[in-house]
Amino acid sequence: MLLIFVSLYLFITVLIGWFSSKLVKNSQDFVLAGRKMPTFVVASGLFATWFGSETVMGASSEFLDKGLLGVIEDPFGAALCLLLIGLFYAKPLYKLKLYTFSDYFRQRFGGKVEFISALFMIPSYFSWIAAQLIALAIIIQSISGIPFIWGVMICASIVLFYTFLGGMWSISITDTIQTVIIIGGLIYLAYYFYDNDNSLQLTRNHLPEDFFRFTPKDKNTNSWLLYFSAWITIGWGSIPQQDVFQRVLSAKSEKAAVNGSIISSIMYLSVAFLPLSVVYFGSISHPELLTDDNQMFIPKLVLAHSNLFVQILFFGALISAILSTCSAAVLAPATVVAENILKPYMGDKINDKDLLKIMRNSTVVITMVAVGMTFIKTNIYELVGEASALSLVALFVPLTAGLYWKKANKTGASLSMILGTTAWLIALNFHLQLGPPAVFGLLISILGMVGGSLFSKT
Repeated sequence: MLLIFVSLYLFITVLIGWFSSKLVKNSQDFVLAGRKMPTFVVASGLFATWFGSETVMGASSEFLDKGLLGVIEDPFGAALCLLLIGLFYAKPLYKLKLYTFSDYFRQRFGGKVEFISALFMIPSYFSWIAAQLIALAIIIQSISGIPFIWGVMICASIVLFYTFLGGMWSISITDTIQTVIIIGGLIYLAYYFYDNDNSLQLTRNHLPEDFFRFTPKDKNTNSWLLYFSAWITIGWGSIPQQDVFQRVLSAKSEKAAVNGSIISSIMYLSVAFLPLSVVYFGSISHPELLTDDNQMFIPKLVLAHSNLFVQILFFGALISAILSTCSAAVLAPATVVAENILKPYMGDKINDKDLLKIMRNSTVVITMVAVGMTFIKTNIYELVGEASALSLVALFVPLTAGLYWKKANKTGASLSMILGTTAWLIALNFHLQLGPPAVFGLLISILGMVGGSLFSKT
């Protein structure tokens, strides 16, 4: 019965994608939904952009293993990111009427920087999409017994279908519906396990020491650098992400873009505590479900200790969250490929109809690459962290400096992207004692921007 309801939900999602395709008349409709979205839809879209597998499954697993300090990156860092976008980035970027972040780099620093930024932005999405496909495949496997490989292929096909047809129109419509399902389903689920397990009293009796500690216990420099790194990996690193940018620019007005970002930050942090509550209450009352890898703890808890209604609500909410995240993550790099890699190369030879076709075809290629990555690595939380870290060390500094530092120039932006990424990769792969790789890469990125801009006139 549960499988029937899940299949029905997926079928409805496909129908929405087909319906949304009728609203796509040109490339702007496909990328930005015609810039017609009201505040609530913008907020729902931004909330749904990240509220996926890493929040419900990845973060809850980290919460069980490491307590509150284990989830600084997500949800706290993610909520910080949305808040900063609303306060400092949405307004100046919305005024520019852009399609992509790389369009901004072209306007501010020139065509070469646009191309470099696109090369760094596109790979950052492969890990993100792979994380969502892995989560969807694991869920389908737990419900139906379908092998993991087939689960990945089925889920990738569904996401690709409605993203390919409807673009941002499809994503905006499904996000609004899915946000209601996500919030409603998780509220009921948290209440269900709290009510059934008398969890408040159990929690008081089973609180591990320092489980809810919010700052590092050790006062050494390395601990605080790791803590800082957790805050900024998504908190700063996901600011220059195309999927977020497209949601902001799809707003019908500058005010809707700003308010939608701020509201989504509050929504994200509030709702993210629901799965953390569920996993904590459930681990106390049902410790037999704990394993070395607790990414599937909540789904197993729901399947083993709840009725069919709760199961339908939970898996509907979870699948909603993951589909929203995955579809946006597929559309974002596909847009950059078409707009910032191929369009400048083809010049006047390309018209809007051909550009739309390239964007759609790019979603196919992006999805195929991400599917390949699902067979290389399967830790959801790590995959998401890697995606955000790359944009942090490559794109955050040039974007921020370009907006708020008049002396920032083309040389500084190029050096910032190249040196920041190189330093991050060296620190990540050679395990040098240079502090957290993301922090080291960010520092070098800042130095590249400052040095390049001050010592070069171009």
